Amino acid sequence: MLLRSASVQREANTLSVKANYLDISKMVVRIKEEIEKIREQVQNIE
Repeated sequence: MLLRSASVQREANTLSVKANYLDISKMVVRIKEEIEKIREQVQNIE
């Protein structure tokens, strides 16, 4: 699961770099926050 979240994180970073729109950048920040929450939950389960 952590490998998948890392992959999603990389995709979000790529999207953020390629996007010149503030709204998209804000969404990427929210995505990253949610990914971090998922990582923490997975670590708590393990």
